[in-house]
Amino acid sequence: MRSLKTAISIPENIFLQADETAKVLGLNRSRLYTEAIAEFLEKHREDSIKAKLNEIYADENSRIDPIFNNAQMIGLAKEDW
Repeated sequence: MRSLKTAISIPENIFLQADETAKVLGLNRSRLYTEAIAEFLEKHREDSIKAKLNEIYADENSRIDPIFNNAQMIGLAKEDW
């Protein structure tokens, strides 16, 4: 994968914390930022998926059918716990 150089502006305190964390983890700054951004993107992708699923199923009835629930309860009673 090709790497691109970029210039960004971040608050000094965040920069210093990131620099120190990179040293502690034995990473260079580029690697730390790449991993942090990848984690951020993954989290927001998952949030987006959850939001879409919630939207799709918002009007769905999520109650368990009483007949199915009773059948499960009967089956559980016979299990050896």
